[in-house]
Amino acid sequence: MGTAFFFFISIFAILYSLVYLWNTSTTKVNKSLISINNYILLFLIYGTVLIGFSAVYFILERGPHPILIEHSIPIEGTNYHIMGLCLYFSAITLLSVGYGDIVPVGIGRWVAMVEALIGYTMPAAFVLQVFKEER
Repeated sequence: MGTAFFFFISIFAILYSLVYLWNTSTTKVNKSLISINNYILLFLIYGTVLIGFSAVYFILERGPHPILIEHSIPIEGTNYHIMGLCLYFSAITLLSVGYGDIVPVGIGRWVAMVEALIGYTMPAAFVLQVFKEER
């Protein structure tokens, strides 16, 4: 029960952050002003999505089949070590860095594709929010 609950809380946090990005009123900018509030908002939303996906990877990794491979072998170690690797993998996937030292397999590939797609679209969504016309 605990794992499933944590999994759904992670998914909820990710989805809520993305909905919040689209529905929040960002500080409108003009040519001479850049709002620090917008950067803080974007940082917090990225952080929530990053941690949410790392929790999803961790939960799936603790299941019967490995979803992440490091240097051609499934990742092993303590829960803290695996959490750190999941957080690292989530960051390099969301931010489109992709070093290739940790590779997703199985369902992990699908989760990584969704995370990468979200990572690509979040900046565009943020820019649209900042510069949209109020009606």
